[in-house]
Amino acid sequence: MSAPQRGTPTAPLTVGVVGAGRVGTVLGAALAAAGHRIVAVSARSARSRARAARMLPGVPVLPPAHTARAVGTGVLLLTVPDDALAPLVDELVAAGGVAPGQVAVHTSGAHGATVLRAAAEVGAGTVALHPAMTFTGRPSDLDRLPGVSYGASAPDRLRPLVTRLVADLQGVVEWVHESDRLLYHAALAHGANHLVTLVNDAADGLRAAGVREPRRLLAPLLRAALDNALGLGDDALTGPVARGDAGTVAGHLSRLAGDHPDWLETYRALARRSVVRAVAAGRLDPRAAGRLLDVLAGTGPGAAAEAATAEVATAEVATPDLDTAAPDAAPVSAGGAQVPATPGRPWRAAR
Repeated sequence: MSAPQRGTPTAPLTVGVVGAGRVGTVLGAALAAAGHRIVAVSARSARSRARAARMLPGVPVLPPAHTARAVGTGVLLLTVPDDALAPLVDELVAAGGVAPGQVAVHTSGAHGATVLRAAAEVGAGTVALHPAMTFTGRPSDLDRLPGVSYGASAPDRLRPLVTRLVADLQGVVEWVHESDRLLYHAALAHGANHLVTLVNDAADGLRAAGVREPRRLLAPLLRAALDNALGLGDDALTGPVARGDAGTVAGHLSRLAGDHPDWLETYRALARRSVVRAVAAGRLDPRAAGRLLDVLAGTGPGAAAEAATAEVATAEVATPDLDTAAPDAAPVSAGGAQVPATPGRPWRAAR
């Protein structure tokens, strides 16, 4: 992965944007700032038209087929919801808006370039280019674009164009195979979208516990946790699971069952996953892991640990301090079941 940089000076591209949502208007404005010609934008709602006027002043607002025609053999940026992509392309092709030599670029994370097959069938190039960033549709988004990674899927002949576009956006290209787009997008959704839910659940719990400003309390803790997770992988895990405190976890479950049953199962699932990763990374004694798994399952000793054995054995973790190999650790009986310790990763007591 290379460092973000400005694109090299070349002839500006002709660009049209179909979909004046948060992503399309910001990317259009960024490409305009890089010297490209934004010839048209399509916006259907009053809110989208207002956003287009704010982010792309002076750019004509045209129907989608007209925007596509205005692009000619340039770049047609399709920034619409995932489920709307294929019908939109069919509509544009039927209206004669897609021309041979044109390059249709969509920004969906879940789809690869094949969702644009109708455009490819009439001679257009097709590209999937997903910015791994959240957008508000405001000018402040432009300041956050430098350094953003873009998950790209494109045929070899279009890779130089994709590289140029991303460089002009001051971003970084991450090539994603067409068949891996859903896994790529699921990972991003799990990490970013679910994080929002977790933070809001945590804030609700603190508020119910009498904390007057839960977000202020959470902010330094969560920022540190995120920074540590990105820098240290599984070695960043702290708290009762990392320490093997089954009694504390049992207390959490009991209180949540009464006060927040709506996110009790989320707590169980994530705590169980944390146990599995902690054992695989050598952070947690398998005996303690067995006790935790039994508490989380609400079963007798050993029942949950046995069910998790295969998951622990095959878990892929990101723990950087594995330079010094250790003797293979034998499986340990935890609560009547075999929870394996990962070879080369002896457990270390958490702080």
